[in-house]
Amino acid sequence: MSKTHKLLKEALVLSIQEKSELIDQLIKSLDKPDNEIDELWKKEAENRIDAYDEGELSSVSVQEVFTKYKIDPR
Repeated sequence: MSKTHKLLKEALVLSIQEKSELIDQLIKSLDKPDNEIDELWKKEAENRIDAYDEGELSSVSVQEVFTKYKIDPR
């Protein structure tokens, strides 16, 4: 039996809460910080805020987005 199969077998008997915590930790272990990407997103966000403040960019309500994409907010 492979190590992965053994771990999966053990994980499947965990409670829902334990499974959720395990999944959360596994996902976090895959998310490695990338300062270059973070800096690019920071600049993009600042540019969008500036464009909005200068009237070059408009906004819509969350309800308009839900309606456009037929999302039920409940």
